[in-house]
Amino acid sequence: MRTPLSALDGKSFDVVVIGAGVNGSSAAQHLAAAGFSTLLVDKGDFASGSSSRSTRLLHCGLRYLAPGASMWEFVLHPDKLMVALRMAKQGMESRAQMVEATGERTRALKFCFPIYADGPYSGWQVDLAFRLLTALGPKSVPLDYRRLDRAEVSRTPLVQWLRAPETLRSVAMFREYQFEWPERICMDAVLDAERLGASVRNYTSAAKLDKRSDGWGVALKDTLDGTGAAVTAKVVLNMAGIWIDQVNASAGVPGVKRKILGTKGVHIMIRLPPECQDYGIATLNRVREPFYCVPWRGMHYIGPTETVYEGNVDDIRPEDADIDFIVSEANHLLPALNLKRSDILFTWAGVRPLGADPAYPKGKRSREVHDLAAEGMPNVLAMTAGPVMTHRSAGQAMTEAVAQRLKPSRAPQPISYAARRYADDPASPSLLNDHPTVKLAHLRQAAAGEHVTNLADILFRRTGAGWTASMGYGAAEKAAEAVADLMGWSPAQVQQEARKYRAYLESQHRTGQLA
Repeated sequence: MRTPLSALDGKSFDVVVIGAGVNGSSAAQHLAAAGFSTLLVDKGDFASGSSSRSTRLLHCGLRYLAPGASMWEFVLHPDKLMVALRMAKQGMESRAQMVEATGERTRALKFCFPIYADGPYSGWQVDLAFRLLTALGPKSVPLDYRRLDRAEVSRTPLVQWLRAPETLRSVAMFREYQFEWPERICMDAVLDAERLGASVRNYTSAAKLDKRSDGWGVALKDTLDGTGAAVTAKVVLNMAGIWIDQVNASAGVPGVKRKILGTKGVHIMIRLPPECQDYGIATLNRVREPFYCVPWRGMHYIGPTETVYEGNVDDIRPEDADIDFIVSEANHLLPALNLKRSDILFTWAGVRPLGADPAYPKGKRSREVHDLAAEGMPNVLAMTAGPVMTHRSAGQAMTEAVAQRLKPSRAPQPISYAARRYADDPASPSLLNDHPTVKLAHLRQAAAGEHVTNLADILFRRTGAGWTASMGYGAAEKAAEAVADLMGWSPAQVQQEARKYRAYLESQHRTGQLA
């Protein structure tokens, strides 16, 4: 359960990590393992921002080797090629590390990349890209790359519905992985950081940074009850993602440059025939941006969009224009679907925390660590464009950066990447008919020991019940009743929490709003 914020008042830490998405949580975990006294805070719940709204792919890095209009992008801009190779290498290494260390949180898929006569990439270019990926990454988790001939395409589920078979030259098939699911991976890191001695607190904003001779003062505010506290840190890691510039601005230091240029990504969830459940498609849409159709728990999700976002980062929602774009692109790619808005189960939207760089109109995708000392904020570091899949190497990179500035105040301890499982209770009823593995006992274990405050915390970011066909919409009261005694909810509050949860689904996921 969350301890009062007053318990932190006046404490000093080696490092305060602001932002508890997967990269901030990984940084806190690695810092605590290395012996640094660490505080991790987030203005919302753990992993409730961009980390929870991703495409959920532990991908091999192929997208980094697809520069957009054509391969001439790399010829004309060799610096972009070097960045692409670096990011692809990080992707392949992270893919292998995650599958080998925490395979329970991943799922293997058969992914297909269609090669068209009128497409931007020919077969030999795709072959070359996969040879590069194989060379860049460990051999322990192979890509299983091969090309399907026309006969195989015609009998392969999902792929057989691709558009324009007369211009389809071939289809590249490879092994891809997805996360099950990013929020839980983040929680694994948060809970391990806590085991290692870190203090962790959600719904706690870093309201103000004050520069001091020996580091930084950080004014904290509980975003639920308004209480405050003040702590000090020798080093501050600004891992706030799309809120990085807001956190930097709180220091009141003139001349700090903009770090974030976010792009909005929207996905839609639909249901396809059961034979498609192991197959996904990776391609480019008609504006030459990545486009996916990915299996998920008996469904498929399609997207994303990629539009520069300058709106309210605290209220990111799927809009009609976003949804219509995805439906149109899906019907272009797979015309046999004849997809309609009424076929959509739900949708979601997030904003990628990409780097602000004039050379990249839609944000710089390469992961960057920014040392803000030259801009008047010494011992403040920020990270931009850290994808979910490389979060462990991101945590290691931030820990190495801290170690260059500071010695740990505690002894190091072994880190654990193990998936944290709820205790098995065969007698416990299931919460949902469409996803029976989530038990009421799991909800109670989350409520008892995983820093939750509401149903969305429990159902989305602790148990994954929200990421199902029903999203737990009809089971909200049942879920609230199951944890009411632990959360201190009266019967009236149980009904209120259920209403709040359904309102959350309707506003953030357009549940029941798409017909």
